[in-house]
Amino acid sequence: MRDADYIYAVASIRAKEKSLLTDADVQSMVGMKSEAEVLTFLTERGWGDGSQDADMETVLAAEEENQMKLLKGLGVDSEIIDVLFLQELYHNLKTAIKEVCTAVDDGMAFYDHEKYGKDQMLTIIKEKQFEKLPEHMQDIAREALDLMLTTRDGQRLDIIIDRACLDATEKAAATTKDRFLAEYAETKVVIADIKIAVRAAITKKPLALIEEALAPNRTFDVKRLAHAAATSKDAVYEFFERIGYREVVEALKESFSSFEKWCDDHIMSKLMSQKTNIQSSGPIVAFFLAKQNEIRTARIIMTAKANGFGEDIISERVRKMYG
Repeated sequence: MRDADYIYAVASIRAKEKSLLTDADVQSMVGMKSEAEVLTFLTERGWGDGSQDADMETVLAAEEENQMKLLKGLGVDSEIIDVLFLQELYHNLKTAIKEVCTAVDDGMAFYDHEKYGKDQMLTIIKEKQFEKLPEHMQDIAREALDLMLTTRDGQRLDIIIDRACLDATEKAAATTKDRFLAEYAETKVVIADIKIAVRAAITKKPLALIEEALAPNRTFDVKRLAHAAATSKDAVYEFFERIGYREVVEALKESFSSFEKWCDDHIMSKLMSQKTNIQSSGPIVAFFLAKQNEIRTARIIMTAKANGFGEDIISERVRKMYG
């Protein structure tokens, strides 16, 4: 997009930012009595497709589809859209391989995707039409399918495909000319590596497995992080404090859900910096990701309400809003 195109697109986004949920809105949702009350609150704000009797998943799916239409309608470059949906793309690859190899149909596990949704991805894997995948996925798809057909090792399949996704994200961060996209992609990889190391330390995974799962990034030395994770949880804490991530340690010591919340809020803090930008993809991408954050938060709240969780527990899990 040209600078003039960005200025027009950002002006449109600025108008839509007024409809974003605020932290106060989220706290009001937390205080509501039921899932139905939260759903009514959201539909009255224009969420969903206008159906009066739609359930949670229908409303949230419609909201996601609306945001994709917005991105395309604003003429956002395909490179940016591709990076934003890398995780969903690799997830669909993983799910398709599992379904083909185990003959277990789990249609709800697939993300909707214009080119690589459930039907398309299953056909590619069944027919071994790897050339129809994006170039960065072809080799790993072939390797992962062979692995699953030979070993039925679902855990290892998860590791190699998740790592490939992180490598593709890091490559996008290193090669894109879009400064904000590069910063966002790098942050995604850093946060993923932090989560992998923490979980590995808690579950006492071996060093070789940790090294295979962690993706190199430009923020810290993942080899040292892998050794720390293979040593102990305290060693991981020491590593994070040494590189200036004391907040990670504080969140972990509070609870694992606080840690997960910190990870999402850290990414949100990167998005907040784009509110004053008018000549780049930043505000557009930030708005889209803010909507994704809203959808995740709405799902957390409604699922918690449906399962009878109290307000304190829900508040610990909700994320910081962009609005």
